[in-house]
Amino acid sequence: MKTYFRLLLVLTLSVVFAQCKKETVTTERIDSQNTIRHAKGFSIQNYDGYTVVTVKNPWPKAIKTYTYILKQKNGIVPDSLKQNPIISVPIKSIVVTSTTHIPSLEMLKKEKTLVGFPNLDYISSEKVRVRIEAGKVKELGMNQNLNTEVLLNLQPDVIIGYGIDNNNPTLDNLQKSGLKVLLNGDWNEETPLGKAEWIKFFGALYGQQKKAEQIFSKIEKEYLKTIRIAQSAKETPTILAGDMFEDRWYLPKGNSWGSLLLKEAKGQYLWAETTGTGSLSLSFETVLVKAKNADIWITSGQFSSLREMTAANPHYSQFKAFQNKTVYSFSGRKGKTGGIVYYELAPNRPDIVLKDIVAILHPELLKSYKPYFFEKLQ
Repeated sequence: MKTYFRLLLVLTLSVVFAQCKKETVTTERIDSQNTIRHAKGFSIQNYDGYTVVTVKNPWPKAIKTYTYILKQKNGIVPDSLKQNPIISVPIKSIVVTSTTHIPSLEMLKKEKTLVGFPNLDYISSEKVRVRIEAGKVKELGMNQNLNTEVLLNLQPDVIIGYGIDNNNPTLDNLQKSGLKVLLNGDWNEETPLGKAEWIKFFGALYGQQKKAEQIFSKIEKEYLKTIRIAQSAKETPTILAGDMFEDRWYLPKGNSWGSLLLKEAKGQYLWAETTGTGSLSLSFETVLVKAKNADIWITSGQFSSLREMTAANPHYSQFKAFQNKTVYSFSGRKGKTGGIVYYELAPNRPDIVLKDIVAILHPELLKSYKPYFFEKLQ
């Protein structure tokens, strides 16, 4: 009988210790430090043999959180995480679906891993265009209707998609076909540095987190340095943004990353007090009343000259900025097939964008600097 009770005691203690050990592992997993500083839409947590990437806000007002497990060679993923997509890293082939993803691959020197993209003409990167012309990057059609047959033939290690809302039937079908799909929400970040930090998302996929951190830290350092330079400006020019499209004037809302860039360049954006991200949609008359005497006009990029602007809408000439020829556009720098470089590179390099804007608003502070994206329209 004593032997029975001893055995029962040993078994009980074994269960207790096993539970304690299991709880300890769970605690360590939860407490692992997130390596992301500015971006709000994702986090990266590293563990022994695997990394947890959590995408929290892939589109506005998203409710669901997406968790991806990046498994290193010989890494062991806990049972509690195995219900999530598991991707073996470092990856060797990738499909991305936004031109804003391309610069991260290029900065990490991984552009050669790109095997497919929807609407290749949008890509401006010179290095990627060489690969496209050599037939090494396949055309995938349109984002809303990706060519499933081509993707199944390519069998990329991962497909980086994005969503406008919760309705993503194409991406859902690709997942059901066995392909690994990860959502990227860089476009939904509200701050310039938050957008740029998504290079770490790609760094984790390639097993190059340290390199991604180094690249981002340089961007962050230059961005903050330029803010300090702008703070010394004596004037705060008033700024009008955007222009007409289909009878409505579209311009950034006050909490958008574009508005924040203008503020940090020490400019007075005339709609900075509005709330929300994305774009305002206003009538021409409303804009004219408020911004007729604005010092600087930064257009949407659809025009390459002042003549093009008045050809589209002769009333543009009523603005003081137009009359004084202080209208700026980022449409001049284009890729080989007509893609505007700004749309591809600017979200990844806010340090360059901010420096450009400071040079426009306060040329006395950056006398020897020539803007990279922006040019004054003639």
